[in-house]
Amino acid sequence: MTTRPNYQRVMLKVSGEALMGKREYGLDTAVLSKIAADVKGVIDLGVQVCLVIGGGNIFRGISGAAAGMERAQADYIGMLATVMNALAMQNALERVGLPTRVQSAIPMASLCEPYIRRRAIRHMEKGRVVIFAAGTGNPFFTTDTAAALRAVEMGCDVLLKGTQVDGVYAADPRKSPGAERYVTLTYHDMLARDLAVMDAAAISLARENKLPIIVFDIHEPEAFTAVMRGEGRFTTVIEQ
Repeated sequence: MTTRPNYQRVMLKVSGEALMGKREYGLDTAVLSKIAADVKGVIDLGVQVCLVIGGGNIFRGISGAAAGMERAQADYIGMLATVMNALAMQNALERVGLPTRVQSAIPMASLCEPYIRRRAIRHMEKGRVVIFAAGTGNPFFTTDTAAALRAVEMGCDVLLKGTQVDGVYAADPRKSPGAERYVTLTYHDMLARDLAVMDAAAISLARENKLPIIVFDIHEPEAFTAVMRGEGRFTTVIEQ
């Protein structure tokens, strides 16, 4: 018997790096297909889903700025990278039979819809997966912050961040194998311990709006669906 999830509408944030798979750059279509199948599993549970996808597999604004580019210009280039990823994810989702819409914070009428809050909510009510692209549309804000902002605007019950590891650790477990893994944390813990899973603006926005955050490994088979059922390994960030 399928366990009924406790959430009606959720935001899934996927980093651009997660889409690379074992590649050093760009998109791995097998990873896109796997994530799309996992999203379908959650939709089949009766949950409304929206997504924000990073662009780090193509271009990172902060890296461009570090290399000498003007920061705002570099961030705009990064926003365009997120649109590319959103369109790729849209294609993957539609290949598994899910109706989708991409909404961009930077208008691109030939490619996708502009971001309109009420229209996005209506899409989800009709069973469509909405992918929010181009971040917040403003430089100096990450896609983590965009995910928290859109999650609050959409009235999501939880923000899930699919990462490369199965939760939040005291240090990078790939570099420090003995690092402590947390099952639950508070928003204050995340900020005070400077745990580099999400940026401070995103965490603060989630805290102000009492939006729970779940961090899990997007690469585990059917991990998104498992988390929706309260199964698997993940870290929950809430106010205790």
